[in-house]
Order: sequence, then C-alpha cells, then structure tokens
Amino acid sequence: MIFHRRITPSVVAGALLLAFPAAAQSTGVQIITPPPGSVQPSGSWSVGARAGDFVFVGGMRGVDPATGKLVEGEEARIRQMFKNMMAVANAEGASLKDAVRLTIFVTDVVRHRPLVNKVQSELWGDGPYPPRTVLEVRRLDQDDIAEVDGTFYAPKK
Repeated sequence: MIFHRRITPSVVAGALLLAFPAAAQSTGVQIITPPPGSVQPSGSWSVGARAGDFVFVGGMRGVDPATGKLVEGEEARIRQMFKNMMAVANAEGASLKDAVRLTIFVTDVVRHRPLVNKVQSELWGDGPYPPRTVLEVRRLDQDDIAEVDGTFYAPKK
C-alpha cells in the first residue's frame, strides 16, 4: 500500500528544524568586513566569516587591492593571493602560524604547485606548515592561475 502526503512549505520547514535544530537559533556566524586596503568582494560573496574561535577566509587570488587587477608575473601573483588571504586573517587576530587548513586551486598543478611551495616556504619559513590540498581546476575568475582559501584558529580577545 502506498501513502501519499502533500508536502507544504510548513512541513518542509518543520522537517528542517528537526534535522537541523541549530538553524532555529542564531548561528553565531559573523561575516567579516573587508579590512581597509584589502580585496573587496565583486559579487555575492564575503571575504570571510568568523564562527567562534575560527576564521574562514574566502577564496583569494592574485589581485592587487589598490587596482583590482591581477598582479603581473606568476610567482608575484601567487604571493599576492597569500597576502590577500592574510590581510583578512590578520584583521581577525590570526597569523600564518594560526592556519589550520589551506585549499589551493591552480590551473596547472605541474607548473604552479612548485611556485606555491616556494612562496609558502618563504612565508612560513621552516614550518610547521598547515595541512593543505592543491587541486587543479580548468579555469579561475579573470583567467587567474591560483586561488587560496584558509581556515585559521583565532580566539576572540
């Protein structure tokens, strides 16, 4: 025997509240306002968010915040993407040593991963280095070559 029940918006909302009770309460997520001199969102995204003691920085690329244009040179562009990520993290009290995890997207893993390694080792020194994933993607916005997002541990003071 098959039973049919009409699904209404209130049934869906009730099911969601049962499955995700925290959704009924304030999430405690705070959207980060771009710090002065940093990359400004160009669409429906935020530079980052804070949830408790963690800071999540959205995908940053090799864009010069002053001009909004990509930095010239592959190594310089990769360095700039890390600088853009750190501007947001620093504004929330995090440093490179507070990085919990990085995800890096590159358009050519064979060509760009060595540059990512070089720049990251310059920035982090002898380590320790945060866990990271480097993924090759077909294309990035503005035909950029790399993008990074990061998670940082930065307890509020």
